[in-house]
Amino acid sequence: MLVAAAVCPCPPLLVPEVAAGAAPELDAARAACTDALGVLAASRPDRLVVVGPAEEGGRGPHPEGTRGSFRGFGVDLDVHLGAGNAGPAAPGRELPAALAVAAWLLERTGWSQAPVEGLGVGEPLAAERCIEAGRDIGGRPERVALLVMGDASACRTLKAPGYLDDRAPGFDADVARALGTADVAALKALDADLAYELKVSGRAPWQVLAGAAENAGLAGTPLYDDAPYGVGYVVAAWS
Repeated sequence: MLVAAAVCPCPPLLVPEVAAGAAPELDAARAACTDALGVLAASRPDRLVVVGPAEEGGRGPHPEGTRGSFRGFGVDLDVHLGAGNAGPAAPGRELPAALAVAAWLLERTGWSQAPVEGLGVGEPLAAERCIEAGRDIGGRPERVALLVMGDASACRTLKAPGYLDDRAPGFDADVARALGTADVAALKALDADLAYELKVSGRAPWQVLAGAAENAGLAGTPLYDDAPYGVGYVVAAWS
């Protein structure tokens, strides 16, 4: 059963070494993520499942110990998923970028409360399949916590990665409200086509969360909502 969830954005810029001189601009977001992970730790889960967006090569399960890297962003920095609980690093493919950011957050906060596993989900995954995947997670007999990674629209300003789109502020406001209040129905109803047009990376992971939380009775706490680079970043905790 799902006992808690944390929702965090997944830009590599959250990692100060990647952000370099711009690192202070996301200090508030980092602090909010730390608070959200504190809620997960306080829930005393038996297992933590990290869900985040992934390109085709990174989709599917990622076992504890899987390595992630920020070398593609010009930084010689490796992370491991739940490395505090793992033995040798898991062989094979690397973590997708969003799960690497999650692994960095977990290492930064010293996560050691429970084993960790990762799940990379693709942007094209239909809402029904996302929700069903979440139901499978929420239906486990053990106490499960979720760390859900994903960004809102990338179209909030002229300099945003997706340029300016007048629909972006309204979409992001609806997402922030749904995540901040644990509104499962609203997350299930997110418009996948509009999310794609607005370059939203979090739609599929948020709908996995919605499926997992259907019968959990969790309440949401909003912790952060801003768009410092024209991309919507939301942090929330469910408990």
